Amino acid sequence: MKRRGADDRRIRAERRGRWSEYRAALLLLLKGYRIVAMRYRTRVGEVDIIARRGNLVAFVEVKARREILSGVDAVTFSAQRRIAQAGDHWISRQPDAAKLSWRYDIIVVRPWRLPTHLKSAF
Repeated sequence: MKRRGADDRRIRAERRGRWSEYRAALLLLLKGYRIVAMRYRTRVGEVDIIARRGNLVAFVEVKARREILSGVDAVTFSAQRRIAQAGDHWISRQPDAAKLSWRYDIIVVRPWRLPTHLKSAF
């Protein structure tokens, strides 16, 4: 019986994470970005959203938290390293990689508020 509760919490957390990523993607679309990948996975890491506006690529980590600071704090140094490695992997496969500039952003999705986009967060 105890296992069932843990499974339910995991499923709810997964749904909340996906919903937060969709809200973050919508915010980026409204800001003029084109979403080129969601949940981009490699052996070395994962990027929640890869968005592009012109020659700028934003590798975005999305966090669903009640407070902005706790969302930023949740992206640890090791998570930053994994995101950067996955981003490097994606960039290396682009035919126009020499023209691109990129940055690492965080979007914090809070209940009943617009998502907060922190550019060049790390």
